[in-house]
Amino acid sequence: MALFAAARHAATSSLPLFRASASGATSRVPALLRPLTAAAARPMPFSSASALKPNSDDELLRVIKSEIKFAEDCDDHDRVEEIPENFPFKITDKKGLSEISLTRTYQGEKIEVLVSMPSLITGDEAEHDQDEAEHDQDEDGKEKDDDQEDSEKDPKSNFPLTVTVSKSDGPSLEFTCTAYTDEIVIDTLSVRQPASNDDEELIAYEGPDFNDLDENLQRAFHKYLELRGITPLTTNFLHEYMINKDSREYLFWLNKLEDFLKQ
Repeated sequence: MALFAAARHAATSSLPLFRASASGATSRVPALLRPLTAAAARPMPFSSASALKPNSDDELLRVIKSEIKFAEDCDDHDRVEEIPENFPFKITDKKGLSEISLTRTYQGEKIEVLVSMPSLITGDEAEHDQDEAEHDQDEDGKEKDDDQEDSEKDPKSNFPLTVTVSKSDGPSLEFTCTAYTDEIVIDTLSVRQPASNDDEELIAYEGPDFNDLDENLQRAFHKYLELRGITPLTTNFLHEYMINKDSREYLFWLNKLEDFLKQ
């Protein structure tokens, strides 16, 4: 490119001398410079060289392709979980979304469950949390009191879900829960009224913290959800299902990135 630019500059600087010569002067232009002279005299077309992608884009594309290959070699992305017998819900799973929805009817009620991606706790993370807990001991080496120890349970993989139970056009109950292995924790409970223009600017009372409710009432609501299909059997299946969905969505996301960078 530098050699071409220098030759082109030399040809351009010679043009005034050529133009000042008589009508036969063109024949005196050295043959080597005639193509360059003609090129300098007309507008240069747009060079595709300036439109080339930066090297950083090429490197990013290479890394993404490598990650796609790795994701395709994993077993989870195309694994299909077998739905358990007597699973009470219909699953709606749309590609490209981070949530799935479950629906069913129960004694005239409409039940909808929104399930989000899981939060996975690996063995390394659990060991790290345990090390931090050990550093939090008193200087005398004494353990924390029992109340503090009860609040510091071992971390577990979990995923959030929202359960809505509604009856015709009336109010509905909305539970936000965290599902662990063989355990379902109700985080909040609220009563949702049908939408009304008069209430748009009002802040609804959400109820007390669920853990502040009487223990008998808490157990009764857990039984209420269990009868409607929110059981450890259901959530354990959903845990595996969402892990596989996370793998599929990650591969789908990588392919979209690749398509964008190729454009």
